[in-house]
Amino acid sequence: MYEGNDRYPLLSPWSTGLRCRCPRCGEGRIFRGFLQVRRECESCGLDFSEVDTGDGPAVFVIFVVGFVVVGLAAWVELAYMPPIWVHMLLWIPAIILLSLALLRPFKATLISLQYVHRAREGRLDE
Repeated sequence: MYEGNDRYPLLSPWSTGLRCRCPRCGEGRIFRGFLQVRRECESCGLDFSEVDTGDGPAVFVIFVVGFVVVGLAAWVELAYMPPIWVHMLLWIPAIILLSLALLRPFKATLISLQYVHRAREGRLDE
């Protein structure tokens, strides 16, 4: 996945990641399903077989969604003091929708950052 190539300019991992596009060419899609990574880029043929984001995207999503929802829930509680069922009605769907909306772009951004920084699994030299 990380071979150098002068045919392609260095693209921003943030712009390609947030658009869920190939980190090398910026054209091909990274995902073939909701979160399933393609074997290779449909445009430039970049191999995605060594991609491994682990739990990183989920952790970042938890931090962002938690910050937003807790802040908004505290503001609603202090401003209106609604019953608990109103909080549940507001925040459970908000948590689910925000998490699903952010997971793909966060995962694609981590894949793009891996490509730009040539990150790969550690190996012991013999």
